[in-house]
Amino acid sequence: MTKNDQSKKKQGKRLTAVSALHYVRLVYRSALFVLLFISYLRLRLSGGETQALDLPSVLLNVTWLVFVVEMVLRFFPSRYESPGSQKQFARNYIKTGQTDIAIPDNNAVVLVALIWIIFNGLFGALHMLGVLDDGIMILLCGFYSVCDMICILFFCPFQTLLLKNKCCSSCRIYNWDYAMMFTPLFFVRSGYYWSLLALSVALLLRWEITFYRHPERFSEKTNEYLQCKNCTEKLCQHKRQLTTLWKQIERYTQKRIKRLKKT
Repeated sequence: MTKNDQSKKKQGKRLTAVSALHYVRLVYRSALFVLLFISYLRLRLSGGETQALDLPSVLLNVTWLVFVVEMVLRFFPSRYESPGSQKQFARNYIKTGQTDIAIPDNNAVVLVALIWIIFNGLFGALHMLGVLDDGIMILLCGFYSVCDMICILFFCPFQTLLLKNKCCSSCRIYNWDYAMMFTPLFFVRSGYYWSLLALSVALLLRWEITFYRHPERFSEKTNEYLQCKNCTEKLCQHKRQLTTLWKQIERYTQKRIKRLKKT
């Protein structure tokens, strides 16, 4: 193996800037969720119900600001964002010369939307019946925000079970993430929280309008930007490494169990 090949191999294993930012988001979103959860528990243990603005104002303001900044940045092209969200922009459309627009996961979009609406509708019904308070709906959003990063970094049930897309870069609903994340806020009667929901819906609408006006940007066959050779994320490599590590741990555990049984 030449030095050039070895260098390329090392670069393939190195965590890219885009992937590193995903891990950073996972850390601070997890921290915000834990802080919100602890604050909610303290309020509940004190004997009160939590309305929309009962949680600590500083924590709420920081959480609100973090997600507003994330969403506003998503409206603009960035080399530090996932190709999955960036394919909507004209500057990232690299013509392949083909005209056959193929988007395999497009047929499952309606199904994903229906499942998500029904799933969150159940929480909304419980909220309207008084079973769940505003605090739970806010916590649900925080939980979804952590799950969003887990889907990107480790395992996505939508990709595996419904959409069947090859990776996040080709995902048809990538920019639905914030709208899905803040769906529970629909049931919280507060303009403060509805501002997050409104901004997330604006992102979704911009994404869908762009898709119907320029579907060629969303297809790997017509947009070279979505092909593996141009990927700046390389999450598939990290996922394979994690799968390999898990199998190694599983084999080691099985060996240890066999040894313990023999003794």
